[in-house]
Amino acid sequence: MVAAAYISNRDVAAFTLVGSCTMAYDRVKKRLAAGQIIVLDGATGTELQRRGAPMDPAAWCGPATLHADRLLTEIHADYIEAGADVITANTFASSRLMLSGAGLAERTDEINRRAVAAALRARDAHERGAQVLVAGSLSHMMPMVGRAANVDPQAAPPDTQIRDAFNELAQILVSAGCELIILEMMHHPHRARMALDAALASGLPVWFGLSARRGHAGDTISFYKLEEFGLDEIAGLIPPTGIDAAGAMHTGAELIEDALGAVRRHFTGPLMVYPDSGFFEMPHWRFVDVMTPERFEGFCRDWLGSGVQIIGGCCGLTVEHVRAAVRARDAVIAPRSTKPL
Repeated sequence: MVAAAYISNRDVAAFTLVGSCTMAYDRVKKRLAAGQIIVLDGATGTELQRRGAPMDPAAWCGPATLHADRLLTEIHADYIEAGADVITANTFASSRLMLSGAGLAERTDEINRRAVAAALRARDAHERGAQVLVAGSLSHMMPMVGRAANVDPQAAPPDTQIRDAFNELAQILVSAGCELIILEMMHHPHRARMALDAALASGLPVWFGLSARRGHAGDTISFYKLEEFGLDEIAGLIPPTGIDAAGAMHTGAELIEDALGAVRRHFTGPLMVYPDSGFFEMPHWRFVDVMTPERFEGFCRDWLGSGVQIIGGCCGLTVEHVRAAVRARDAVIAPRSTKPL
């Protein structure tokens, strides 16, 4: 007789959490299957800064959770009140890779759990909380050089360290109570593959967001400044199964259609759009020419008209932009509801 494999209490707890989270996520999955529109939240890190939380030169908004988790809860609550169906915990820049530069590597678990807890508090306290999902953000963000969001390839840690950091964060997101993992700002094919593997191994549903910028030639869409890759190289990483939604995130609104074109060539599921507000400098994210909520609403109407089902905004976009996305959703839904059956 073969002995049963030993399963720890922590493993059992993780399996139980994934099971209950999957049940909550099923509501959103059914809505997407029915062709309905899901509204994401707006920015978390830049909103923390806008409301007075200091940013860390090495890890940007990741460490802010330690001294501003009440403010985080307020931000999440404001997005829910504005109409967001999904709020995203402040875990975009809090992998061990990022926190090491801020001298906080040993507090990786604490920081991320507190970030998720802040989102859960906002969701659980709201009257429509039962309809809201809490997502964990998993990026392949690396320590930056200077103020222009550049990564120094020579300073990148070894692959084993990167892979371990992504897996660690994904497992924290599961055990802290996230119901979804959003892969944010995927723009480097090698690191994106490691982040994707970590997210899929978590057992949670996964949405995939690639990121685009203008290339050096000015007329091509490519990825960031020191390392450029074609859009199809990133979109081609999206597996045929296991990803429930994919689209363009952390991308200027005027480049979204080009980015979605690449996604459509490799993915047939629900499409997601989560643009940023354009050029910025790090770590204090000074934005140039932030688009108005009214202009954002016009973009949202166009994206929804082209078949996009998930809309929201990231860096530089606010609660007012989420309200604009809700107005765009309602404007698109209204004509549909009046069509004869």
